[in-house]
Amino acid sequence: MQKVKFRNLPSIVSLLLLAVLLTFSNNISAQEGEANDATVTAEADAETPAAEGVGDAEVGKTLFNANCAACHKLYKKATGPALFEVSKKYDREWLYSWIKNSQALIAAGDQQAIAIFEEYNKSVMTPFPGLSNTDIDNILAYTDTPKPEPIIAEGGPVQEGGGSGVSNNIILGALALVFLLLVVMLILVNKTLKKIAEANGVVYEEKEKRAPLWRVFVENQFLVLVTAIFLLLSAGYFMYGYFMQVGVDQGYAPVQPIHYSHRIHAGDNEIDCKYCHSSARKSKTSGIPSLNVCMNCHKNISEVSDDTYAMGMDEYGVDYNAEIQKLYKAVGWDQSTQQYTGKTEPVKWVRIHNLPDFAYFNHSQHVTVAGIDCQKCHGPVEEMEIMEQFSPLTMGWCINCHRETNVNVAGNEYYKEIHEQLSKKYGVDQLTAAQMGGLECGKCHY
Repeated sequence: MQKVKFRNLPSIVSLLLLAVLLTFSNNISAQEGEANDATVTAEADAETPAAEGVGDAEVGKTLFNANCAACHKLYKKATGPALFEVSKKYDREWLYSWIKNSQALIAAGDQQAIAIFEEYNKSVMTPFPGLSNTDIDNILAYTDTPKPEPIIAEGGPVQEGGGSGVSNNIILGALALVFLLLVVMLILVNKTLKKIAEANGVVYEEKEKRAPLWRVFVENQFLVLVTAIFLLLSAGYFMYGYFMQVGVDQGYAPVQPIHYSHRIHAGDNEIDCKYCHSSARKSKTSGIPSLNVCMNCHKNISEVSDDTYAMGMDEYGVDYNAEIQKLYKAVGWDQSTQQYTGKTEPVKWVRIHNLPDFAYFNHSQHVTVAGIDCQKCHGPVEEMEIMEQFSPLTMGWCINCHRETNVNVAGNEYYKEIHEQLSKKYGVDQLTAAQMGGLECGKCHY
């Protein structure tokens, strides 16, 4: 009687069919991506000439950003009026005089100048006597630049699902059904072939069954003992590590109600930390800045540059302009009238750095007296898009800092006498915070 080895053919074919199915789905996704990429936008030509055909819009853009952008926008009202097509609204010679010295026009009794001055709450426009008529022509050429409009690629809007009109889910469902039917057919064919083979006297040689792995493990006492010891040691190690992390929130970065980028403010714009957190100089806490501090700048900054906006959307998924609008809503700022409405909303900031109540820490003592940089504890905040707790803020971390940090006594009469006495006691020129009593329990716990 003939003996043959039996192999599970359906499982092999099933894997092949699964690979084919995944290939189909990837092709469909790729086609959808290519179809979506067919819709493109283009910016309008920045060199659109001015109404009178004079001026260089590219040069004017640079001059506008350097001199005008703080108070004016092209297409919407800010501190001053929107400047789009301003050259068509006023006489060019009058614009020369107004831009160079608006107060002189007002003092001379120019009715048009007086009307603008009163319309904008008698806000004095900064004079620009250094701008020549050619410079102003270039700026006006830039202000005549039309607002960019999105352009749809040739062929019109692309339908979702690659333009076929059939949902990808339906296609994948159909392929899955075909795959399932093929598996069922292979199982039936396999059973039929086995019956035919048995009818013809073919005997299949079944593989010898091995003992289960768990039985081999249980019967080996040495292996059981070693495994038990290993598991006990591992459990003790991980349990110790877990309990040591209780109350340590290093890396904590909660989502705030208004997204604030330290990377842009402290990094790109180099705003000093203590401008916003001014109470760190003289108080126990650094404090949360009032929204009025934000409005010192954002009265005039209602939107970010195109490059910054693109970076926020691409790398961080943040619409900076929308976050500025949240600020305006919270303080009750009306962009159209450039005035406060009086309708304010509280901003529920989420605290990031939390010390237990029994631990005392004074910002002013470290920032003002010791002269320690904010980054010493808070890390490179100028690089953080989302603020997080950089340091562990544990007792051991604080003690190590006190042991390593020398006390700066230059120009500080308070420490002069005690520094001389302790320097002789320890036989050193520089004293650490620990040698000055920084390890006494009562310094932080009382």
